[in-house]
Amino acid sequence: MLAVMNTLRRLNYYVALLAGVAIVGCIMLILVDIVLRKLGISFGGAEEISGYVMAGVASWGASYALTEQAHVRIDFVRLRMRPLPRSMLDLIAILSLATTSVVIASQCWPVLHDSIRFHSAANSSLAIPMWIPQSIWLAGWLWFAFSSSVLALLTIVYLISGDLRQVDKLVGTRTEMEQ
Repeated sequence: MLAVMNTLRRLNYYVALLAGVAIVGCIMLILVDIVLRKLGISFGGAEEISGYVMAGVASWGASYALTEQAHVRIDFVRLRMRPLPRSMLDLIAILSLATTSVVIASQCWPVLHDSIRFHSAANSSLAIPMWIPQSIWLAGWLWFAFSSSVLALLTIVYLISGDLRQVDKLVGTRTEMEQ
């Protein structure tokens, strides 16, 4: 089970690196566009492309935040609980997140499907076919749904085996020292 988690963390690390490269690429595109505007030239569309990249990065980046336990949780009650009730709250949290991500991913598909069916394009000078950014966006949500579902299953297995320390390491919150 640790191998599964380590593989998921490693894959999400590379996803985060690619997302970071995409953000840096957007920054460079915007900077070049700003400099060109000062010279009276503009290739335009930088804001549109950066919007698509941000949507993709947000959906893909959620998985990295999940495996690094970086999602925001209010844990003042959790920290005062004994290990078993604390692990049960962690299970509720990861099951809620997995369920939510599966629902969101399932609702992204009709959006992409309609864009493909109707040959939708952005109402802009670039006229980017919407299936391109929406495919990246949907893939990110599917990956997040997969990642959170794997963590939920691992949490259940650890709870059944009575390994509450692994539950805490897997889906608990980090202490100030760990952060």
